[in-house]
Amino acid sequence: MARLVGVVASLREHCKWTQALTHESLIPYLIEEAYELADVVEASGPLDAQALKGELGDVLYQIVLHSLLQSESGGFTLADVAQTLRTKLVRRNGHVFRPDGSLQDHFPESIAEIERSYEAAKAQETHGEESVFESLPDSLPALSLAAKTLDRVEGRTGGRGDGPDAPAGRDMAGPPQTEDALGELLFQVVRDARARGLDAERALRTAVHKFQRQ
Repeated sequence: MARLVGVVASLREHCKWTQALTHESLIPYLIEEAYELADVVEASGPLDAQALKGELGDVLYQIVLHSLLQSESGGFTLADVAQTLRTKLVRRNGHVFRPDGSLQDHFPESIAEIERSYEAAKAQETHGEESVFESLPDSLPALSLAAKTLDRVEGRTGGRGDGPDAPAGRDMAGPPQTEDALGELLFQVVRDARARGLDAERALRTAVHKFQRQ
């Protein structure tokens, strides 16, 4: 990691293109690299480990760049990012770690118990938020944003449903005639998919890729 940071620092010093990068200008590259990583994982056939390693490296490059930009201006370093993540993982996973980072004597055996423990720890951090949706990034793809919104509602209500029902009295039989109606229809599709354990975002991407191949 130290050698990698050294290489990136040299690029910042001697490459005018890399020198011109900012946190804002890096965002499109970070999003693109994340999707390229997802493409490798979701590709049909056996997982291509070499391609996965390369894409993970591209995502790591973005993290190193953002950290280096901060360190150049007297902010945090990559080591600070790693320490922040370590502290967060220990704090949020009390079912595995004690507050000092040592392991618990016993660990939950059910996924449901683990999820309850994690969400309770996370809720303690965010109790001051005005909305349960406050930390959801608006830049998420719309289908993913819809699914995560429903996850947040269910987490807040203890799994007692997905919040407000779909608008009553709207005729969903025919094709939607407005963007508002289309949005409500798509949101209901996400609700239905989620109730069946399906990922609407991944399903649509798969269908688009199938269409492209055809």
